[in-house]
Order: sequence, then C-alpha cells, then structure tokens
Amino acid sequence: MERFIDVAPGVRLWAEDHGSPDAPALLLVMGAQASGLGWPDELVELLATRHRVIRYDHRDTGRSTWSFDAQPYPLTALAEDAVAVLDAFGVERAHVVGMSLGGMLTQLLVADHPERLLSATVIGTNALSSVPYTAPGGRRVPPEELPGVAPELMELWSRPVEDHGPEAELERRVEHWRALGGGLIPFDPDYAREQERRIIAHTGHHHAGTAHARADYSGMERTEQLARTRVPTLVISAPAEPVAPPPHAEHLAQAIRGARLVEIPGMGHALPREVHAPLAGAILDHTGRS
Repeated sequence: MERFIDVAPGVRLWAEDHGSPDAPALLLVMGAQASGLGWPDELVELLATRHRVIRYDHRDTGRSTWSFDAQPYPLTALAEDAVAVLDAFGVERAHVVGMSLGGMLTQLLVADHPERLLSATVIGTNALSSVPYTAPGGRRVPPEELPGVAPELMELWSRPVEDHGPEAELERRVEHWRALGGGLIPFDPDYAREQERRIIAHTGHHHAGTAHARADYSGMERTEQLARTRVPTLVISAPAEPVAPPPHAEHLAQAIRGARLVEIPGMGHALPREVHAPLAGAILDHTGRS
C-alpha cells in the first residue's frame, strides 16, 4: 500500500509496503539519489515471504519532495527520515537493510536509535568509524588508507551531468550501472534499462538529482556507538564492489560489535537478477537468527 509521509515542513516522502502487515517489518534504505524502486520488485517479493517489507523514496528522489535547493539539509536528516517512515507505518521495531549511502544511514540508526532496530544489514558502504582495519597477518590499516572508488567510476562521476533529453539520460544511467556492477556478473543492459524506465515513470521526470552529493556529510562518525552496539548486524561482502572495494566490508564487520560477514559471489555495487536469491537468503537467515 502506498502512502505519503510528512517529515518536515513542506517535505513529504513516498513509501509503500509489501507482504503481511502482521509479519516482522523490514525497512529497505536505498543509496544516494536512488528511489526506493532501486530495490528490485523480485528482491522485495523474496523478502516479503517472511516480512512486511517497506521501501521509500528519500528526499530529492522519486515521488518524494525535491526540496534541497529551497531547504538544504545534512545527510544525518535522512536517517531521521527513516525513523519517521517507521512511525508512519506504526512500526515500533524493524529489521533495517541499507545499501551504499543507505548503509551509512543504517549505521546511524544502529548508533542513534538502537531501540528501533531488530537487526541491521549493510551493503556496499564504508564504516562510520575511525577504528583501523586489522588485515590478515595483524597489520593495522587506518580507514583513510583503504582502497578508494574504482578509477572507472571516478571518471564517470567527474563528468558534468547535462540534460540531453530522457533517452540520453536513460543511456547515461545504464552505463553507470554497467560500471557499478563490477564486471564479475555479465551485465544485462536491457534489465538495467527497464529498471530505470520504471523509476523515471515513477518519478514523473528524467532529471538527475544531485542533492545528496551537495549535502553536508559532517557529524556522521559513530566509532564508539558502533563498537558497543547490541544490534545484530550483518555485513554483505561483494567481491566486485567498486565503490567500497574490499576490504571495506571486512573493516565494517570489525568496527561493528558482533557483526557477521557474508559474501555474495560476483556481487558489485548493484542488484542484478543473479544476486537476488543469494542476497535474500543471507538477509532472511540473518533476520531469522535475530
């Protein structure tokens, strides 16, 4: 069922839920500039076999209010939006799954609102922690020395995003997904194109958002809170991850108290059909344990 949720004066979020309303809630939190429809329907359906699955559009994405130019906000506000979504659906505690920026927001929820979480799953993201990574053999590596974004992606991101019409924007997004996929799983441009056509139709326009790249990233470190949390946390390791390459997932699992690490073979920074079943299996195993 769809609904709109007021989270600030003049700001509304689009959200919907799937599955039995009596099942344990599972909140999906997408990445920067990504609509909630970035969680593919097939994956949502797999998770909804055991959960009431909630997905939503961040501010400045999809059918939610595009407000940043008139009302700038820090990225931490997006974590508070996630709490507002739970409130709107009458959910006291939920399993939360976050990808990319959504993984950072999930860490903020683990640190700042542990009483609202049954469990957390984080995918394709960096640790909000200054704890060094302990590499095999015992070498301690400061977080700032871990690998950065893959050069191919950095080159794509350095290009100005210009509006040459909906078809050109669609093809730009498809090529972006090709780079995000990481190359181990064969890329299916038709699948990526259809996903983005649905998102553009859902949004009502093809314009690329930039708000989350311009928002204030300060005040997000949560080293101490993550190190002492009791929220059961699963970290998904993706061997082809180009945004937070290995060993970022390993570092994240070390930074969060008691976190478990599960690898999804071939996965990059995308959700192609090939990862739906193993990813859903890992998440459902984790929520079942929790």
